[in-house]
Amino acid sequence: MLERLNYAWRVFGTGLSFLAFGGGGLLLRVLAIPPLQWFVRNPQRRQRWARKLVQLSFASHVGLMCGLRLMTYEVRNRERLQRDGLLILANHPTLIDVVLLVSLLPNADCVVKSAVASNPFMRGPVRAAGYIANDDGAGLVDDCIAAVRAGGNLVIFPEGTRTARCGEIRLQRGAANIAVRGRLDVTPVRLSCTPMTLGKGEKWYRVPSRRFHMVVDVQEDLPIARFLNGIDPASGGEAIAARRLTDYLAEYFAGEETRAGT
Repeated sequence: MLERLNYAWRVFGTGLSFLAFGGGGLLLRVLAIPPLQWFVRNPQRRQRWARKLVQLSFASHVGLMCGLRLMTYEVRNRERLQRDGLLILANHPTLIDVVLLVSLLPNADCVVKSAVASNPFMRGPVRAAGYIANDDGAGLVDDCIAAVRAGGNLVIFPEGTRTARCGEIRLQRGAANIAVRGRLDVTPVRLSCTPMTLGKGEKWYRVPSRRFHMVVDVQEDLPIARFLNGIDPASGGEAIAARRLTDYLAEYFAGEETRAGT
């Protein structure tokens, strides 16, 4: 009986969390973002404040989920995130990865889908924070490089979508192209979720048998120079370097700890 009640509570709490997330985005748009636009004239300062508000709202959402006894989490090597100008590449096991990561980051920047940028709950915060829309294919790489060089902490999930339930990691090459073309070192972050929940294709109400535990493992920076050794940019060598980096990250993210939640 107690197990059934516990399960029902976590289904209810998960639904409540989704509602709270949508409501929080709407409150940011209606109550928090307009005063920034009215009173903070400097665009860079306004953007920084908007990103801080998003960080705090995401941290509050993570706190809500922990308070509802839906999840626990730990962050390893958190101090590595307390810098500006990072290119953060992470694997993507669950739906809340971006919420958890952004809640830890000062000056977080993201590449968002055009649907998210036009979503009535998220449109205001996304625009105010200056997040990059992925509908500009031709200039997307250049926009991402410029964002990092301007001091933003750019979060990208190279898979482009959540990891399949089987745990197979398939990366797109776009993130590696940003690192190679921009000569940007990579800050890899390995995420794991045990037991697995909110994965690709899973219904939100299919909660696990117990609270899930997230691990955010921030690794040492990965120097891009090691993937550029011996290449000639003039003869298409950057494509080779991007492939090297993509293959390396695929193996890296498929490590045992990442697979623990599958």
